[in-house]
Amino acid sequence: MTHGKARALIALVAISGLALAGCATGSRGGGNAGGADAELLQVTPAAKSEADKVTWNSTYGELASLDPVKAFNYPENTIVANLCESLFQMQPDFSVTENLATGAEPNADSTVWTIGIRDDVTFWDGKPMTIDDVIYSLKRHLDPAEGSYWGGGVVDNIADITQTGDWEITMTLKAPDALLPSSLSTVIGTVVQQEQRKAAGENYGNPETGVMCTGPLQFTPGDWKQGQSITLKRFDDYWNADKRAKAKEIEIGFVVDPTAISNSLSTGEVQGSYDVPLPALGELGASSNGTLYAGEGLQNMAIISTGNGAFGDPAVRLALTRASDRSAIAETVYEGTGDASRSIVPESAWGLYPEVAKQRDAELPDLSYDIEAAKEALKDAKVDTSKPIKIGYPSERGFYADILNEMANGAKELGLTLEPTGVPSAQFGAFFSDEAAREGFDGFVTTNYLSAPEPLLHLISIAKTGSDQNYSGFSDPAVDAALDAALAETDADKRAELTVKAEALIMEQQPWVPINDLNVRLYMDKSITGAPASFVYLYYPWAADLGSAE
Repeated sequence: MTHGKARALIALVAISGLALAGCATGSRGGGNAGGADAELLQVTPAAKSEADKVTWNSTYGELASLDPVKAFNYPENTIVANLCESLFQMQPDFSVTENLATGAEPNADSTVWTIGIRDDVTFWDGKPMTIDDVIYSLKRHLDPAEGSYWGGGVVDNIADITQTGDWEITMTLKAPDALLPSSLSTVIGTVVQQEQRKAAGENYGNPETGVMCTGPLQFTPGDWKQGQSITLKRFDDYWNADKRAKAKEIEIGFVVDPTAISNSLSTGEVQGSYDVPLPALGELGASSNGTLYAGEGLQNMAIISTGNGAFGDPAVRLALTRASDRSAIAETVYEGTGDASRSIVPESAWGLYPEVAKQRDAELPDLSYDIEAAKEALKDAKVDTSKPIKIGYPSERGFYADILNEMANGAKELGLTLEPTGVPSAQFGAFFSDEAAREGFDGFVTTNYLSAPEPLLHLISIAKTGSDQNYSGFSDPAVDAALDAALAETDADKRAELTVKAEALIMEQQPWVPINDLNVRLYMDKSITGAPASFVYLYYPWAADLGSAE
């Protein structure tokens, strides 16, 4: 969201047709998609009453497991967020509040954190949540046998977790981290029942065994019909009475075909969905049976360098960025549901730090569309630019090809050849975990998101030496030092200023080439309301807010 623009606290406007208005990104490297000055939303009107049943769809398909430590993708996180709770919780306005924790206090250099734990929480089976459950759950990420997908970064920085009071734990870190509570609002801070986890063994998280957690919705073995849907039921004894689920049950389907999704939503067979497919926006935007909402996002579409070929040169990446009309991509490919990116950090992520807006304007490099500037940038290239730049994308998602073809047009004006290469989704997924799968490619696309609402944590994940999303082996001592200095700073305002400096250093080299910041695309039938409109549905119990609109 553009700095200085008031946040929309209630969704009073909706998207009409294809002209889905986005927030202006400012004059440096971005434009106003659609040319409108509409506000992006954080919430929708609150439910007026309870609902017996709500039908929903998971656009990205079926989840692989209910085990929180295996939740590192849209299908898993979107469902687990309603079942298993973290110590802290991200809110629709991207703030972070206490949840299973009562608070957290760091020592002077933020290497030791004392965290209070609630004493009135029960699991779905009625057994109380204990300190042992909390410590066990946190330590699962440290146990190689558990195979947590959340290793690296924050997890690698944990030296020890101990009980230091009846309802108190202490986390000792290897290096300063002033943002630990934000990280503990993700799966890293999720609590499960130790007894059930150990009893389930290798079957933990599957349809027959499930999980045992404390959230407002619960899973009962047998309610996951593989290949079809999963049903979550209200936990009537949920510890937070003010956040008790509004619907008695939520059935979430796994349809991925855009036409089928559009048809089921427009007819009311399915009442709602996040991540509405782009081909469905026209029909759903014009529907009289429901509302299509544009929400504040923490997502962006980018191209990740593998470090190979001409695309491994920062000068080539800058030239391609400036030769690509990314505002046109936002308007045509994304139907106006995004904006040209200024950075690998989406603009909305900076909404909590408006005081650094001018600093960002001054320090971030100009990435605006300018062919002549692109030609000048290319003069600094130190690689052979005659070979094709091979960029991989999942072949089933044709809009990526449209984006890359637009970029290829810009590349051609520079004398470069950009070669979009489709890869089956099953094979493409390995690009993010297996270096061998990326062999022969100079880059690959991603629709990525912030795991926690802190720009600094996202920058660390992408650009710090050896970090979890650093796929090119990018390493710059100045960048590492800037990131470490920001993470150690306990004053929020000073930390934001230091983060901007680190962000500017990173964007001068672009280990990821940012294309578009993306809005949340949320559709709900007129019979229901209450789901948050902002991008919190991977870590916040969004389904508990759903209820009847009447």
